[in-house]
Amino acid sequence: MAKVIVQHVCTECGTATGRWLGKCPGCGAFGSLVEEMTGQATPAKGSGGVARTPERLADVRAEEAARIGTGVPELDRVLGGGLVPASLVLVGGEPGVGKSTLLLAALGNVAAAGRRSLLVTGEESVAQVKLRADRLGGAESVEILAETELESVCATLERERPDVCVIDSIQTLYSADLGSAPGSVGQVREAAGRLLRVAKEHGVATILVGHVTKDGSVAGPRVLEHLVDCVLQFEGDRYHAHRILRAVKNRFGSTNELGVFEMTSEGLVGVPNPSELFGRSHSGEVGAAVVCALEGTRPILLEIQSLVSRSDLAMPRRVGTGVDPKRLAMIVAVLSRHAGIALGSADVFVNVAGGVRIDEPGADLAVALAIASAARGVPVRDSIAVFGEIGLTGRLRPAAQAERRLEECAKLGIATVIAPDGTTSRGGPRITRAETLRQAVAAGLDGAATPDPG
Repeated sequence: MAKVIVQHVCTECGTATGRWLGKCPGCGAFGSLVEEMTGQATPAKGSGGVARTPERLADVRAEEAARIGTGVPELDRVLGGGLVPASLVLVGGEPGVGKSTLLLAALGNVAAAGRRSLLVTGEESVAQVKLRADRLGGAESVEILAETELESVCATLERERPDVCVIDSIQTLYSADLGSAPGSVGQVREAAGRLLRVAKEHGVATILVGHVTKDGSVAGPRVLEHLVDCVLQFEGDRYHAHRILRAVKNRFGSTNELGVFEMTSEGLVGVPNPSELFGRSHSGEVGAAVVCALEGTRPILLEIQSLVSRSDLAMPRRVGTGVDPKRLAMIVAVLSRHAGIALGSADVFVNVAGGVRIDEPGADLAVALAIASAARGVPVRDSIAVFGEIGLTGRLRPAAQAERRLEECAKLGIATVIAPDGTTSRGGPRITRAETLRQAVAAGLDGAATPDPG
């Protein structure tokens, strides 16, 4: 006999409590707890599971199945070489960023390669998807199903067994067994759990499209990201042409890979050489420096822009777009202490051109050089790229995989690279080695220094 239990679940993180609270104890969000009714079966007397015999890992035969190529090189790069059969992939992103467009193009390529592909749409009608498919082209062989009932979707997958299936979106599915509304924590958790079992048992590579919250994270319970094999985050502004696809979690590949797309009239087109796009800089421009960053196995040239102005506030602002704000504050402090650039009474703004986010420490030197250029009103020397990590003592530390970075600089005709002492090269651009941050700033700036804004 089932016992009905009333609990309150957070719509942001999935934390469950026995009573309603104004503030979620898990994530700290206010007003996010909603009431849900769950059924808990009372175990019968004497009932129990069937005992199974475990086996040793040495006796397990792991046959790696061939990956399914999506026909989109940038998407395959982020996935680690393509879709793994029977895997569950979650794709999140802002509304209008291009999730449905990208996945419809991938389904069209899979169908053109002779595999069955199925699109389960819960947000659009079949006619609306048809209009998009006609605009993109190449999706004539894609099968489509407009359904939001979870039981019907699972039954269809078990009977048809397509090679690749896209669920657009997971928040629209609902189960009649649960009393909550579609998109609630319980419905999303139940839908993901059932689709996971169907994908693993019948070998269907399933892609789930997920909504995002105001801060950009995937909406729904946190357990949703733990269930799936791969979590892809689609970043970018729908008012700009370029999009960034990165892996937050990937059980079958690296989480450091980066895919770059450009939105055109014919859909999303991959950018095979993003360095040529994001690494362009104008000669004589104050406050701009070029960094050779490393995203997974891909070196990419990016332009770092900085603005330093006198502040009228008691606490000057340190604003970073595309960089870690805490790391930016550290770089500003090291510049003030060890490079002789007074920034104590100046606002510092830093931006990575193109909307790309940099997380690796190898970009520290480029951020510092851009700030120093803006503070002194002196442009960075022409045809120069920089990379290196900055320590709190003002000493530079070598960046990882320097050889690959130098090869990328040579491809785009970079003449000189400023790098930490100890960086070696077998050819390519000339290396100006610097042991301290003060030496790197002196080598990178062109012309005489002007008074600092502080």
